[in-house]
Amino acid sequence: MGRLSVNLCGIELENPVIPASGTFGFGYEFAEIYDINILGTFSFKGTTKDARFGNPTPRIAECTAGMINAVGLQNPGVDKVIAEELPKLKKVFHKPVMANVSGFSVEDYAYTCEKLDKEEQVGWLEVNVSCPNVHGGGMSFGTSPKAAAEVVSAVKAVTSKPVIIKLSPNVTDIAAIAKECEAAGADGISLINTLLGMRIDLKTKKPVIANKMGGFSGPAIFPVALRMVYQVANAVNVPVIGMGGVSSAEDVIEMMLAGATAVEVGAANLVNPTACKEIIETLPEIMDKYRIDNLSDIIGGAL
Repeated sequence: MGRLSVNLCGIELENPVIPASGTFGFGYEFAEIYDINILGTFSFKGTTKDARFGNPTPRIAECTAGMINAVGLQNPGVDKVIAEELPKLKKVFHKPVMANVSGFSVEDYAYTCEKLDKEEQVGWLEVNVSCPNVHGGGMSFGTSPKAAAEVVSAVKAVTSKPVIIKLSPNVTDIAAIAKECEAAGADGISLINTLLGMRIDLKTKKPVIANKMGGFSGPAIFPVALRMVYQVANAVNVPVIGMGGVSSAEDVIEMMLAGATAVEVGAANLVNPTACKEIIETLPEIMDKYRIDNLSDIIGGAL
């Protein structure tokens, strides 16, 4: 493998750059713009047991140095993803793909992961525990170490592929939650999901999105994301995937120095559809600038 390669939970990536779930669809739309096989891999659209229409509109709004979204996990459901989306993806992407899974009960997570685990194209299961627990008063699974660990245990019991837990930053001690997930069997941790934010339209005097609050992402959250990646990488012994405001090759290297093995790029894809391609193509030049021979050598270099 080349100087950009990394090993993520036992699977070699040509480079550490991964478009984040919710910003890259199921890949084939972007394949019309460039050859997406340049990517390390990508995390496809968050998938649930049943089809979801999502939240009412408007559900996306621009704001300074970022955006707010409350899409509401719109997706066709796991059966349709397997029957229709993955076959289309296979025609344009020839590497293992990361399956992003959401759920509203422990049983939901286990059901969806068990189905996707059987798919040859799926290399990793990225389990988003930022969803509201319908049996736990609506509080997100990811805000409770115990609830997050329960999801990990249930998913690990029915799968054989690496399970990566995607954590919410809307907590007091993200490292404690990561440690509980690792103890329950998680093969990796990805973070951060979006911060909770809102904007108000001064003309209407009302929130700009129908859901009132939504996930805040974009360059403005990068320092918070970097801090949390650093804290979690210090706390666990499994690979960490860093994300949150990443928009350049320099950001990728900074995330890796903080302890990330791979790096997801989210909102930048919505601003510039070729953002990930440009980051990958720029990485060797930036590595030379900072005298980095191999990216795998710098993982956790700042710890």
